[in-house]
Amino acid sequence: MTTFLKLFGRSLINPQFFPTAFKVACVVGTVLLVINHGHALLNREMTRERWLAAALTYCVPYLVNVHGQLISHTRHHRQ
Repeated sequence: MTTFLKLFGRSLINPQFFPTAFKVACVVGTVLLVINHGHALLNREMTRERWLAAALTYCVPYLVNVHGQLISHTRHHRQ
C-alpha cells in the first residue's frame, strides 16, 4: 500500500497524466461548483469556507482522474 501511495503521489505531477486530469478537473469541478455554490456565487455570498470548499471541488476530480489513469497504466504494463 505504501508503495502505491508513493507512486500515486508522483503521478499527481506526471506530465503524462496531467493534461487529461486537468481538463477533467476544470469541467467536472465547474459543474460541481455551480451545483454546490451557484446560488452563493450569484448572490455574492461566498465566504472563506465556501471558497475553500470550491477549491476542493476542483481537487477531487483531479485526484480521481489521476488515480484512474494510474490504475489503467499499471494494469496495461503488467500484461
